[in-house]
Amino acid sequence: MTVVQTTFVYAWQPDACKLRAVDQIREVYGVRQFTIHERAHMLQVEYDASRLTKDDLVALFRDAGITLWKLSVAR
Repeated sequence: MTVVQTTFVYAWQPDACKLRAVDQIREVYGVRQFTIHERAHMLQVEYDASRLTKDDLVALFRDAGITLWKLSVAR
């Protein structure tokens, strides 16, 4: 297991419907946890890099209705 923590920035505040969709991402194998920082418009995700890539995460959140437009990685 290779645990990586990535911070994504999104452009606007998601509505309640999108937040419910995002909550389902917690069930995806390889996503360990994530935190939404509403005031900073940031999404911090801890995931298993041996199971998921950054592109996989972007696709998961995009499918939930959240467009991620910037990211950085910290190990």
